[in-house]
Amino acid sequence: MDDTRTREAGRAEEPRVVRARAQMVERQLRGRDIDDERVLAAMGRVPRHRFVPEAAPDEAYDDGPHPIGEGQTISQPYIVALMTQCARLEPPCRVLEVGTGSGYQTAVLAELGCTVYSIEIVEPLSKRAERVLAATGYADRVQLRVGDGYRGWPEAAPFDAVLVTAAAPRIPEPLREQLRVGGRLVIPVGGAWQTLEVHRRTERGFERESVTGVRFVPMTGEVRD
Repeated sequence: MDDTRTREAGRAEEPRVVRARAQMVERQLRGRDIDDERVLAAMGRVPRHRFVPEAAPDEAYDDGPHPIGEGQTISQPYIVALMTQCARLEPPCRVLEVGTGSGYQTAVLAELGCTVYSIEIVEPLSKRAERVLAATGYADRVQLRVGDGYRGWPEAAPFDAVLVTAAAPRIPEPLREQLRVGGRLVIPVGGAWQTLEVHRRTERGFERESVTGVRFVPMTGEVRD
């Protein structure tokens, strides 16, 4: 990502917003178990408040989710960082995101140097995310699509990682199959009670790791059929 753009954006921000973002990184992320310095740096650069329309700029960095309209929420910063860290991305990387939402996770992935293919089933959210990603300088590394993410984006596969930002009752097999060997699917699985899982593709199949309990809005579309 263009460091000049990032520095200029930082100078234009209010001091309280810059301070809130720095405190988010140090207290909510580094103060827990986020130790990937590249993820910490990306979270420290992306202007989260631009992606949270229903919160005051400094409140967007609070330790919790926020509504973004259409009955959806933006995940708390820690969960965004944890999912990104679990993906273990190194540029150049190609990532499929299922559930664009506000576009914040999309921007974090782009800030890491990834090309991001993001699918959102709720069209108004996708359109708003498109505008914010363009306004914050991430549009050149992001491709957006409105639709059901269950079957992924096969013509852009294989991916180094697939991140799903809604809870699925079961693993969508098309998403695992679109991983390259060594790639990781990071997904919350379950109903009312969910577990964040990582599925890593190997030459012999898939390895599964359970990370932690989480709460996400449910995935909709074909996975519910």
